[in-house]
Amino acid sequence: MPPRVLSTEEAKTAITQLQNIITGGFTDQIDALDSQGRILSDPNIWDGNLASQFRNDTWPETKAALDKARTELEELHQQLGKISQDIFSAGGNG
Repeated sequence: MPPRVLSTEEAKTAITQLQNIITGGFTDQIDALDSQGRILSDPNIWDGNLASQFRNDTWPETKAALDKARTELEELHQQLGKISQDIFSAGGNG
């Protein structure tokens, strides 16, 4: 028995909304966080014990998590595009 294929308007809307969230601001917010983190990592702008802890420990870990999130969001966006195209244009399991 072939796998079930179901594509509702609700699924199409959800896919579109996810894509819009990713491209419509979420990645921009990641860029903004990165920009501010880089500013705070500059000892000429912010220095001292807490600033050093931020620069050496907190920010590198946070930056890595942001980079990973961006990559995963970009992959999700691509997968959603393929899923959407396969389901709604071909009506199959692609």
